[in-house]
Amino acid sequence: MCWSATADLVAGCGIAAVGVACVARTRRAADLPMAGLPLLLGFHQIVESLVWRSGGGTGPATVTWAAIALPLLAVWVPVSVLCVAPGAVRRLMLPLVVGLATAAVLSYRLATHSVRAEIRGHTVGYAVSLPGAEVLVAGYLLATIGSLLLCGDRLLRALGVLVAVGAVTCWALWRAEFVSTWCAFAAVCSLVVYGWVRERSGPASVPRVPAGP
Repeated sequence: MCWSATADLVAGCGIAAVGVACVARTRRAADLPMAGLPLLLGFHQIVESLVWRSGGGTGPATVTWAAIALPLLAVWVPVSVLCVAPGAVRRLMLPLVVGLATAAVLSYRLATHSVRAEIRGHTVGYAVSLPGAEVLVAGYLLATIGSLLLCGDRLLRALGVLVAVGAVTCWALWRAEFVSTWCAFAAVCSLVVYGWVRERSGPASVPRVPAGP
């Protein structure tokens, strides 16, 4: 989330560009879901710019935003982590299973109940009926942040810490209806993912020039 339609659009395009660079540099098929995470986050920001411009409500942009933010990310992140850290499958199985269960409940609620966006100053509030919200939030955090912290990869663990700090900070500012700042944290997270991709792919290969006679 960002503080205006323009900010969301600019941030979304920038984050998506980082995602394109990540995907283009990736050399292993198993790394593509994680490398593509900035693309998803960037698209998410662009969708929210449409929510701003429509004045909130229950339209397609609002539903798309909620579908990405809630069930999709709850599955995308743990699956991406498992793909790049198959040796940690025992540690990652709990976040994956919890993420799948959480996503199933969230998907059902989005399919059977309307979600509404409301412009509140420099923030956007989203409302959807979620019984047992505390349990769902705990499951969501375990699936996303937990899987990153448990994967064993140095940069992905750092990403997990960054997401945790960002989530608390952005939630506090959002609750105060002061300003939405998640787009800034999403940009930083995307740069961390790019650094991870560079580390995984190694230095770019330099074409060899045949020696002269």
